[in-house]
Amino acid sequence: MTITTCVFDAYGTLFDVAAAARQAAAEPGREKLAEVWPKLAEHWRLKQLQYSWIRALTGSHCDFWQVTQDGLDWALEAGGLQGDDDLRERLLALYWQLQAYPEVPKMLSDLKAAGLNTAILSNGSPDMLQGAVDSAGIGDLLDDVLSVESVGIFKPAPIVYDLVGQRFGCDNAEVLFVSSNGWDAASASGYGFATAWVNRAGDPTDLLHAKPDHVLTDLTQIPELARS
Repeated sequence: MTITTCVFDAYGTLFDVAAAARQAAAEPGREKLAEVWPKLAEHWRLKQLQYSWIRALTGSHCDFWQVTQDGLDWALEAGGLQGDDDLRERLLALYWQLQAYPEVPKMLSDLKAAGLNTAILSNGSPDMLQGAVDSAGIGDLLDDVLSVESVGIFKPAPIVYDLVGQRFGCDNAEVLFVSSNGWDAASASGYGFATAWVNRAGDPTDLLHAKPDHVLTDLTQIPELARS
């Protein structure tokens, strides 16, 4: 079936989640952060995801801003940076201003030129996502920004993927879902979407119930995949 709708995870897929720690580490007076920022960024992202899964499994939903703060607090303590309130506030402020990866604007523009629907489907809360979209300047290239807050549970709950068909009136097979998270791409494959995993880090494929249809190193090939 022809692809009519391209849907993207947000954090790590369109937006560089390591940018907040990297940018803060380059600022004057952040020498200690400069030594540990890659590990801090890794821990922050890992805990953010882990906390979302646990909250989904235990029925204890909160918005993504809360798990983002909780994940950062864990990462700061693991890096020996707990108690630095100024650094914490700076990192959180930068997270609202994440930039898109360099290939994102052209990729989305090419999809729109081809007549395809484009959207974000993210764990992020609506205000967080709007902040990132505005900061990256890609709002005019998206037809919608869909947040799990409308259903009250994080991905990979199937009810989250239901949002795409409800919004665009499309069959699952008409959707190309793109994520930098292997578990997210696999879950979307199992749901029935065509999928692409953006494996920027060169990680092994997750051993789950389904696998992504395509594995890419960045987003440049998405328009070609959508048209094939």
